[in-house]
Amino acid sequence: MRIALIAHIRHPIAMPFMGGMEAHSYALSSALRDRGHDVTMFASGDSKPPSGVRLHPIVEHHYDRDFPWHRFHGTDALNAHLDAAFEGILNQLRDGGFDVIHNNSLHRYPPRMARRDRVPMLTSLHVPPFDALRRAVHASGAAWNRFTVCSSEQLKVWSSATSELPLHIAYNGIDTARWSFRPQGDGIAVWFGRITPNKGTAEAVRAARYAGLPLRIFGPVEDQAYFDQVVAPFLGPTMAYCGNLDPDMLADAVSRASVCLFTPRWNEPFGLAAVEAMSCGVPVAAFDAGAVSEVVGEGGAIVEEGDVVGLAAAALRAMRLDRHDVRQQTVSRFGLDTMIDRYEELYRLCIAERDTPAPDVDFPSIELPAWAGVLPLAAE
Repeated sequence: MRIALIAHIRHPIAMPFMGGMEAHSYALSSALRDRGHDVTMFASGDSKPPSGVRLHPIVEHHYDRDFPWHRFHGTDALNAHLDAAFEGILNQLRDGGFDVIHNNSLHRYPPRMARRDRVPMLTSLHVPPFDALRRAVHASGAAWNRFTVCSSEQLKVWSSATSELPLHIAYNGIDTARWSFRPQGDGIAVWFGRITPNKGTAEAVRAARYAGLPLRIFGPVEDQAYFDQVVAPFLGPTMAYCGNLDPDMLADAVSRASVCLFTPRWNEPFGLAAVEAMSCGVPVAAFDAGAVSEVVGEGGAIVEEGDVVGLAAAALRAMRLDRHDVRQQTVSRFGLDTMIDRYEELYRLCIAERDTPAPDVDFPSIELPAWAGVLPLAAE
């Protein structure tokens, strides 16, 4: 198949990854290429996709460089920048001869265009619903324009407004060969991810101190003030910030730990870091937020969100779990091949249903820019 993959443009799709969405787009494009598909990645121009995957720049460079999310989220300036960027690729997506488009953009224009112009598209919803995207999803669903969520918990959140939405669960997958098994830990706890309040770095630091566990912290500092206030004061012989590593170095470092602290302070849609740790055999001590219980399963110990003392005790319990069992359940549920099999099944469904009669929809609610060459809304 000729596949277009639209990535989110907050950060480049390049190693070391800034977060799970960037890692997902990179792994997805690489795995599709390995399956023999012809893949074009639509992403920021400073991205570095896998060899053999073409890059089509949406913008010259990722938007967080000029519009840092913590300062510009929800502002007219950032919204206008994103609207102009995604408007600029809609004609190429529609007319580029792609068999199917996989949309990871989190922007409202691509699914609306696909619904209107009968372009086979699969959109992955990696976040809880925010208003503009929620409205676009619920206005755009069609047999050829489908959506995936990455957990049953997220399915409940996204499907609450209607039972008619073509919505499917497709668990995120990881390269379990990269996140390889290590039979024994070194007695140290690990935390990795973006260092920002909704990832709970502060709670991980406090829990490690309560448990008396040394802690290694990995990941990009997304909120410098937060890092300076809740992480930096505690750094020392038993607590180290080790930077943002490339995936292979990070996987090696994580695999050496005896427990992973996973501390989301939001409605976590999946929990990629927890899965990556468990793939190495490292059990997880986690807050019960969003899909965490569903994803971690028997691979760790879970406590109420925000319960730092409970998390400390959970970490000590989790360290006693059998690392082989932790690894095995992760490989069987969250391997990359399982994810790609699921996506290919849904791609074929979108393509096959391209000529299916359109569902009833309130056309005036479809907010698309006026660009040349598009059929009027009434044409369907």
